[in-house]
Amino acid sequence: MFVNWTKFLLLVLLAFPIVTLITEKQYSVLGAEDELDGDDDTVDIEQEATDEVLENAVTEEEEVSTTLGKSPDVETNILFIKPRPGLAGGLGPELHSGKVVEFLIGFFNKGNQGFTIETLDASFRYPMDYSFHIQNFTTLAYNKVVKPKEQATLNYQFYVDESFAGRPFGLSVNLAYRDMEGKPFIDAVYNETVTVVEFEEGLDGETFFLYLFLAALIVLLLVVGQHLLTSFSKKSSSRKQTIERGTTDNDDVDFEWLPKQTQLEINRNQSSPKQSPRQRKAGKKPGSLSD
Repeated sequence: MFVNWTKFLLLVLLAFPIVTLITEKQYSVLGAEDELDGDDDTVDIEQEATDEVLENAVTEEEEVSTTLGKSPDVETNILFIKPRPGLAGGLGPELHSGKVVEFLIGFFNKGNQGFTIETLDASFRYPMDYSFHIQNFTTLAYNKVVKPKEQATLNYQFYVDESFAGRPFGLSVNLAYRDMEGKPFIDAVYNETVTVVEFEEGLDGETFFLYLFLAALIVLLLVVGQHLLTSFSKKSSSRKQTIERGTTDNDDVDFEWLPKQTQLEINRNQSSPKQSPRQRKAGKKPGSLSD
């Protein structure tokens, strides 16, 4: 009997942990399912909120697209002043790097109500995707009222950086205005691809002054060389004209202190042609005394 109770206790001790583990696993599985159900509900709520936001955004975009555009009562045109438009391989006008681009916008109100010109802006866009902005230029505010059947001219300038040379860009020029009821409009006056090229000037100011300085330096060297040659030629001519007198010229010698006979002999020798000693010996007569 005691042995039977012992076996029963052993069975209870072995079965209790097993039953406890199985129960805990069931509860954990049920809790995980409840959490998943809660997450699904949260995801559904978030998805519904996202869908609602997207629907509202689409609605707003549709409203903006229907509102923001060109008015049928307005006619606009653009005229480039700097530089003059030219074709660059079919990619549109050429803009010079390192220079200012200037253009005029013509605004003609052909309707029966006035319009208020608010802003004018320009920007460089990626040619393959005009929604990607590369550089935004200054936005000018005009706040100018154009009455019916009248027109206005707007001036705009922007600087093209030198690093943009050799590449095409999408140039977008937008004009924003309102009618008398406050309805806004945005007119894409210019929205085409342009090419930025390096500007080659024939002769700039710095190069001109450099050439002028070189010319003045050459003239100065020529004047100095001519002066040196003139002074050297004058010295040479003065040396040639100078005649040195020897001891044979006795015009300045005073012979008054000599006896008259000696003076006569000296004068006779100077007036007679010079002879060699042999000729003098040959010309002497026998018995004559030497001088």
